[in-house]
Amino acid sequence: MRLTILGGGGFRVPLVYGALLADRGEGRVTRVVLHDLDADRLSAVTRVLAEQAAGVAGAPEVTATTDLDEALRGADFVFSAIRVGGLQGRADDERVALAEGVLGQETVGAGGIAYGLRTVPVAADIARRVARLAPDAWVINFTNPAGLVTEAMARHLGDRVIGICDSPVGLGRRIARVLGADPREAWIDYVGLNHLGWVRGLRVAGRDELPRLLADTALLGSFEEGRLFGADWLRSLGAIPNEYLHYYYFNREAVRAYREAERTRGAFLRDQQARFYEEVRRPGARALAAWERTRAEREATYMSENREAAGAGEREADDLSGGYEKVALALMRAVARNERTVLILNVRNRGTLSVLDPEAVIEVPCVVDASGAHPVAVDPLPGHATGLVCAVKAVEREVLAAAGTGSRAAAVKAFALHPLVDSVNTAHRLLDGYRAVHPGLAYLR
Repeated sequence: MRLTILGGGGFRVPLVYGALLADRGEGRVTRVVLHDLDADRLSAVTRVLAEQAAGVAGAPEVTATTDLDEALRGADFVFSAIRVGGLQGRADDERVALAEGVLGQETVGAGGIAYGLRTVPVAADIARRVARLAPDAWVINFTNPAGLVTEAMARHLGDRVIGICDSPVGLGRRIARVLGADPREAWIDYVGLNHLGWVRGLRVAGRDELPRLLADTALLGSFEEGRLFGADWLRSLGAIPNEYLHYYYFNREAVRAYREAERTRGAFLRDQQARFYEEVRRPGARALAAWERTRAEREATYMSENREAAGAGEREADDLSGGYEKVALALMRAVARNERTVLILNVRNRGTLSVLDPEAVIEVPCVVDASGAHPVAVDPLPGHATGLVCAVKAVEREVLAAAGTGSRAAAVKAFALHPLVDSVNTAHRLLDGYRAVHPGLAYLR
């Protein structure tokens, strides 16, 4: 089976390859094709993968190319992890937004909108090429903003594109752990949009254990989301929010922490990864060791500004192991081998949430088999959550409209409608600021 990875020079590709090396079942991936626009980054990642595969019998063959059509032809699965504009683009997204006093995070608020406006036209082009060159392939999208980009690609690929994210998986794992439950045996009642969802229940043997967690202040303070949001607020919600909702519920504190930080997250990752790729290019470099060291630092500093603002302390060691590569592998195995499983995924709504239309991509538990991912029926969201979900989905639709038509008015509307942007005038300034630093937004007129 052939897997094509778009963004194949990306830093997290070795996570995916490591998961493939551990997969010994029938129908496994035997060939990996890496595609990236940057040949130097491709070369660096290929060296890391070669060291990973050393001594592993039957390791998937790895090839690399900068030709997108060549990469797509013959693919059974396409894993999309592109970053339009690179990490410099992310750093610019953060800087422009913070200069206006609003959040610039890559998937939330102004930064997420700017990233979406850059990415959607590229993702749509990729989807059209997949439909033409590999019509039987399944596309697994991890490119952020994951829900928005998946919806853009679904307009060309239908249900053959599925979005993944490791945030809900990590949240469910942490809740199960503090409750003394096996995450593999727990049903996680999670619903929302990508980076905008809530765990409303965790059932073990038919019993919902979440009320026990919400009633116990000590237990709530023993894991990351409990410390981020605080026991009182979680009890008020009656649910455990995805960590990204900290940007909404504690927006002033998050913006202040980002503005006071020595560097934004994007700038930190830009500089860190530049050092990594430079190190790996040196003759005799130990590529895998350099990657592992850099990854450990990256994971330990994840959402550090939010944790600092909340006084949440350091990340737990168990939360430094990643997770999206495991979701991707489980998804591929379920489809390729018809190994029926349940995963939290980004898929078309199809009536699952009555407040959204059928084509809206949402993030919910899905039953996955050889025919794809099928969302499970869920109870309606409470009013406060419904309002946020509908507002952010309306923003995503304006981004899609702007990307499809080149309409500046639609782009301004996307910024202005977002709950974390407080003025139409600010929306105009944000778009002007982003167009000044991103040549890829010149299409907006």
